[in-house]
Amino acid sequence: MSALAATLAEPLYHGYSGTEGVTGFPNVGTYLIFGVVLVPIYVMVISWFVSEPRDTKTGLLGVSYLIGIAAQMWIGMFILTVIIGVLFFGGLPEPLGSHGPTDSIPIFGFLF
Repeated sequence: MSALAATLAEPLYHGYSGTEGVTGFPNVGTYLIFGVVLVPIYVMVISWFVSEPRDTKTGLLGVSYLIGIAAQMWIGMFILTVIIGVLFFGGLPEPLGSHGPTDSIPIFGFLF
């Protein structure tokens, strides 16, 4: 990598390396979110089906809305993560790409 490329890359890379295996689904934050933060949502969904008066059709509609909203957020954030990884960190994020950033700088590749 030339000196000019290294100088241009410094504001983007900041010298940080990849997370080396800690990215992915089962981390501490995942357990905290699904095990603690979402408890009110679990109670709400269960109450749709076990409480009185019961309306299964409305309960299933609510569950489908929750699944749709969650899928929209997860898929959107996945796409955004891939775009940010390619533009600012030189490659696909884990587990799609290799561990850590690559030596190429795609955002400044047209200069060299």
